[in-house]
Amino acid sequence: MDPNQNPTQNQYPIDYLNQISSQPKQPTVNSKWVFALIGGVILIAIFAVFALSNTGSGPTQKMQTLAARLVTLQKVSGDAQKNLKSGELRSINSNLTLYLANTNRDLVEPFGKNGVDAKKLDKNIVTKENGEALTKKLEDARLNAVFDRTYAREMTYQLQTVTALMKDIYNGSKKSLKDFLSKTDEGLQPLKKQLSDFNAANG
Repeated sequence: MDPNQNPTQNQYPIDYLNQISSQPKQPTVNSKWVFALIGGVILIAIFAVFALSNTGSGPTQKMQTLAARLVTLQKVSGDAQKNLKSGELRSINSNLTLYLANTNRDLVEPFGKNGVDAKKLDKNIVTKENGEALTKKLEDARLNAVFDRTYAREMTYQLQTVTALMKDIYNGSKKSLKDFLSKTDEGLQPLKKQLSDFNAANG
């Protein structure tokens, strides 16, 4: 070593050495991916809510069930007319069939405004509400010559389920649908009572 050389001449401050040393690069996050990820999560949440509203037990499903049941009852009542023996019951049933036909026509608009297309109901609901068990029971009653009283009893029960379902839908529906449900139930009550009275008198 040169005795004239300052021993500290070639030494550098520690901070300077740290600055010039190669620093590991910090990973960078592409902002586009962040926004894409957030957008994806939001879309999944929206689809999940939509799916639940259409397949759950909420108002949509109940409205579809009501629509399918009313169509089935209209068909059952229409088919039953030729098998009824009592003139009184034939008159009641004729009025019922007409009322159900009008109701099925009138529900299209209020149901549509509340998210249900009455012409395109869920296939599973339509199958469940096809009235197969009721039709079989009525056919057995016809074969056993007890059609009138069986029909009056069964239709009284079916109309009770319709009334209960409408009340359930009413509690969570908008005003436009509430008006329709109230009017429908009001017209249905006298027919249900007539069927119940006939059943009581002939049961």
